[in-house]
Amino acid sequence: MLSEPRSGRLAAWGNALSAGFVSPDDAATAIVGEDAVHRVAGLPGENGPVGLTLALGRLRAAGVRGFRVALPAPGHPLGLSGPPEFNARALEAREAVVCHGAAYGLVPEVREAGPDGDVHADVVWHCLPVREAPPADVPSLGEAERELAEGLREAAEVLSRLDVAASGPVAEAALGAYRARAEPRAAREVLAPGYPSRAARVLELAERIGLLLSLAYGNGHGGAMSASEMSARGAALRPVERVARRARVAAYNAYVEDLERRADR
Repeated sequence: MLSEPRSGRLAAWGNALSAGFVSPDDAATAIVGEDAVHRVAGLPGENGPVGLTLALGRLRAAGVRGFRVALPAPGHPLGLSGPPEFNARALEAREAVVCHGAAYGLVPEVREAGPDGDVHADVVWHCLPVREAPPADVPSLGEAERELAEGLREAAEVLSRLDVAASGPVAEAALGAYRARAEPRAAREVLAPGYPSRAARVLELAERIGLLLSLAYGNGHGGAMSASEMSARGAALRPVERVARRARVAAYNAYVEDLERRADR
């Protein structure tokens, strides 16, 4: 839950580029992150994959003014609007980027290579047509913040009730990593320049729930020793995980949400 989705990096820094806060090269460098290289295949007018900087320019020339994130899961097409081919590929990847202003979407295909300890990832973003329709089940930033406050309470109650261990060196290390990541400054850097502080706060709260879920699933069965109790734990935590994913999408999509709000005035 704590790993940053590649779709989040592309959307956040693509939006910062659209808003004029960063240069194309700086945006591409931030999107690639620790990966080896990112390319985009299937762009209209291109015969093969192109570099990320060129691809961002092509998308902008095609009318793209912003980027949304989709984080679908089985039974929950979060952030998707169709058609079925795009939805299926996004679900397989568990993430996608949907363009705002032109009917395109991007789905990552990740290839990892190299020996243990020196594995590098090559990413190809497949550009596909999407349906111009509201994305599925994406809350506003305000709605996500309210849901998260309740989600944090529910997660703490569930973990306490099911006696999930939350102490010891593993949990302490996870908490320490979270505290470093959860600083508002760090969240804003993930979201790229130009995002509102409220979006950073929502992302921070979503990551806090992600940590609780990681502890719950990573520390064994806790007090849930029977199969029925283990099933009950999963059933109790799934709605909390759903709230956290919805909030992450809302945080990354805050830039486009603001574009649409201003256009409606």
